[in-house]
Amino acid sequence: MFQLRDTQIKVFEQAALRNFENEMVVHSKEFTPRLCEVLGDEQLRVALRQAMNRAGTYGFTNRGSMRLFIEMMFLFGSDFHTDPQYPWAAKILQASDDQMERAEQLCAQILEYQAKVSGPEAANTRKALRKLLDLTQKPVTFSSNDFVAGMREEMTRIFPQKAAYIGEEGLTALIHEGSAEARKYHFPTVRGEVLVAALIFAFGHGCTDDPLYPWIARTLKDEKIIEPAARAERLERKAVTWLEHVLAVPREGAPT
Repeated sequence: MFQLRDTQIKVFEQAALRNFENEMVVHSKEFTPRLCEVLGDEQLRVALRQAMNRAGTYGFTNRGSMRLFIEMMFLFGSDFHTDPQYPWAAKILQASDDQMERAEQLCAQILEYQAKVSGPEAANTRKALRKLLDLTQKPVTFSSNDFVAGMREEMTRIFPQKAAYIGEEGLTALIHEGSAEARKYHFPTVRGEVLVAALIFAFGHGCTDDPLYPWIARTLKDEKIIEPAARAERLERKAVTWLEHVLAVPREGAPT
């Protein structure tokens, strides 16, 4: 009887993963064309491979459940599975249910989130990103003494639906996380803390090292930038450039 050797099985498995990755490249460009255009194919594959590996750690090995995990990465950030903004994700992923049952539960939560927060065709999300872009064009109106309250108010102004969804306790946790991250890079002003907290609110709590937003990590870790103030200013300029690209009106004939 013909038998496959372990090495042959591994070759077949690797080929299947490569094929799946290629399919996900195509699917990703359909799922979120603007972001994928900004990322480029090489960086998109980096993000996909990370998501596929993480999906496997939660027992998501079927094509459908792995694709869902990848879609959630785009919706909520690569670290959505540990993000306090979405506690239901970690709870469902860590449950002992069959992977397809957990995938169905995640789908139900995503639909609820889209109805309550994103809005039809993600209209609320796009509006929030435009407000985030506007935030970079005006001065900060609160000090370090009232930073948490001021930042909570700003987050509610930028994305009221999401702020209500997360709740005051969750927002406060994100703000403290943003402050801690800004201090790690010695950002000298409240504006730098506002920027990092707003990025975490918009792109997920792992955004400072997320392959979906490589410009953030590159800026924060760029050894050529010596002064913390210059680093904060560079990060803000990068954020403006990214937001302008993603929010730009698509060229004629391009998908939205």
